[in-house]
Amino acid sequence: MIRIAIVDDHPMVRAGLRQFLSDESDFDVVAEAANAREALEIVRRGDADVVLLDVSLPGQSGVDVLVAIRAREPMLPVLMLSGFAEQDYATTLLRLGASGYLNKDCDPADLVTAIRTVHRGRKYITAAVAERLAEGLGGGGDRPAHEQLSERELQVFLHLAQGETIGHLAVSLCLSVKTVSTYRSRVMEKMHLASNSDLTHYALTNGLIR
Repeated sequence: MIRIAIVDDHPMVRAGLRQFLSDESDFDVVAEAANAREALEIVRRGDADVVLLDVSLPGQSGVDVLVAIRAREPMLPVLMLSGFAEQDYATTLLRLGASGYLNKDCDPADLVTAIRTVHRGRKYITAAVAERLAEGLGGGGDRPAHEQLSERELQVFLHLAQGETIGHLAVSLCLSVKTVSTYRSRVMEKMHLASNSDLTHYALTNGLIR
């Protein structure tokens, strides 16, 4: 049996996924979480073989949770689910350690295939994402600016883009205000942006927040 944990802040989404996955004889939904703290507790207990993780969570984002899971359990498969278009987000999340990425509008059969694929220790990559990755390897100059950011820079960028203050972000990431300000400066420089409003506009335009 493949033990699955569902992390999504919407009870209806979790219920729907649980009902759908229960039809597969080799799947067992063993845990659910609505936020980062609950998700990391599931990981700490070692309850799941595969984690289905929503990108958008209250408080700490799915990106934060992914990074934390990778630090604690680097081999645990994490399959990201989101309403964002895969061409906007998937390559970034794969670079951060996600085992795969699926848009919530995907064919349900694709989700079943993805879970079995990542459980075997392989990456689940759609044709569109594979093409995007190939473009990156080819040194294409049209890569999105956010794909140049480091793991921590991306975290800071996403939080600031959603209106979080530097002071609050410093507390949530356990960093000093000076360190967060330094990361913000690096993000602005790499992305050629001038203000937090620019960050928010970029993130909305590229489907990174909603």
